[in-house]
Amino acid sequence: MSDIEIERESMEYDVVIVGAGPSGLAAAIRLKQINPDINIAILEKAAEVGAHILSGAVIDPSGLDELVPDWRDASDCPLETKVTKDEFYILGEAGGIGLPTFLMPPLMNNHGNYIGSLGNVCRYLGQVAENLGVEIYPGFAASALVYNDDGSVKGVQVGDMGIGRDGEPKSDFTPGIELHGKYTIFAEGARGSLSKELIAKYNLEDGHDVQKYGIGIKELWQIDPSKHKKGLVRHSFGWPLNDKDGNGGAFLYHWGDNYVSVGFVVHLNYKNPYLSPFEEFQKFKTHPFFVDTFEGAKRIAYGARALTEGGYQSVPTLAFPGGVLVGCSAGFMNVPRIKGSHNAIKSGILAANSIAKALSEDAPKTLTSYQDAYENSSIKKELKLVRNVKPLWTKLGTMIGVPLGGLDMWVNTIFGGFSFFGTLAHGKKDSDCLKPASECEKITYPKPDGKITFDRLSSVFLSNTNHEEDQPVHLKLKNPELQKTSELEVFGGPSTRYCPAGVYEWVEENGAMKYVINAQNCVHCKTCDIKDPNQNINWTTPQGAEGPIYSNM
Repeated sequence: MSDIEIERESMEYDVVIVGAGPSGLAAAIRLKQINPDINIAILEKAAEVGAHILSGAVIDPSGLDELVPDWRDASDCPLETKVTKDEFYILGEAGGIGLPTFLMPPLMNNHGNYIGSLGNVCRYLGQVAENLGVEIYPGFAASALVYNDDGSVKGVQVGDMGIGRDGEPKSDFTPGIELHGKYTIFAEGARGSLSKELIAKYNLEDGHDVQKYGIGIKELWQIDPSKHKKGLVRHSFGWPLNDKDGNGGAFLYHWGDNYVSVGFVVHLNYKNPYLSPFEEFQKFKTHPFFVDTFEGAKRIAYGARALTEGGYQSVPTLAFPGGVLVGCSAGFMNVPRIKGSHNAIKSGILAANSIAKALSEDAPKTLTSYQDAYENSSIKKELKLVRNVKPLWTKLGTMIGVPLGGLDMWVNTIFGGFSFFGTLAHGKKDSDCLKPASECEKITYPKPDGKITFDRLSSVFLSNTNHEEDQPVHLKLKNPELQKTSELEVFGGPSTRYCPAGVYEWVEENGAMKYVINAQNCVHCKTCDIKDPNQNINWTTPQGAEGPIYSNM
């Protein structure tokens, strides 16, 4: 945009929250429960609360129970399907081995948990928050940080609206306002764009291991009632992935009105640049143990999202001058359980308790009390029990690492967090794990049949993704030339495969290869920001109210 000084309006609050996910909404609700007079604003970049929320989701209700104890009695109760049966499989191409559930550590037992839509849980919590007087602004993306003169966080700036593709204001240009708060809570989810900036600015990762990620791809199907087994939770790992190229796991959950949620998680430390998480997911659905579920069924929704997988050793310092990190912005997901919403809610509660106390007294700008609360919380205790599962899986592979990780969970559980391994390190960042294409075998994937397996574009259509085309591309290349000399010529163009939405293409134009970014397809999963081998792609927020609109996801 032209170098014109924009005069921005501002609004003052006690607390500003970035993100209306489970952690941000929990923080707002708890703050109002403590003191109804606290003035709170939540910014949500999606068109509505819950529209960008994607999770498996088998939900541990312990966070909800702590926050809204009577949620089960609500007329708009967001969770109704209790888990009735757990199944675990190690898959081969033609079959698999079922693992006895009694071998699983207690933490892996889903008894008492619920299957449903985390997006619907957030819609419910959003209504609870609004009924308490919280101001929620969906459709407004927090695009920049605002600082005080002393370097502390003052708040955030809402993204400008009405800027053309050329970066110049259009006739409907509206400058984004600033929201200032005594404290700002960042609840953006995994790899939040502002959280990433804060972590770097305040060196919040110093003394902690690197953060690790996975990509979760999910479809929602409505199946033949005769095949529906309400309450069944099925997890698997193994085929079609192999440890040579990369690894991960899958899930299948039966819930609601003949719904089946099927999903696939690929750890983003995979090595082979020819691997496509999306194609691996499509292939997974053809396995003999699963294919019958989808025959004659209807696929009704699709989405993808990055997951934080670093766990205990990768949680950054949580408090900094003027603000805190909560939920997946801090990395509270439990990898072997594939669960994080309960910890997200609990972290929002912890942050709210500290902020409410700080607002009532002359407290410092850096809330060390929140950090202290985490150190003594059930969140940290739970993450400590599973801290070696991911490193063991990475170092030793599926057949050795996963059972050894399970044994380590047992030892940790029995001996209160003790492990013979201590605390294993994760090693390299995910972006450093790809091998050059010349060192890897190409992977050939079958064409989709349009019945059980599908292509990316028809899938993105089901995500209800939309972006105004005449706006600046929100996927920023730091060095465009580097994409050709390294991303393409060294690594074989992995962005065309790791993106689950068909955003990136290499096309031939006048005898030369051109990099095309179809930003309008972006489902905001953030995988490109994480996996690009040169860290050359920076995911930023597009205009507010854009991206996917997930329903029942």
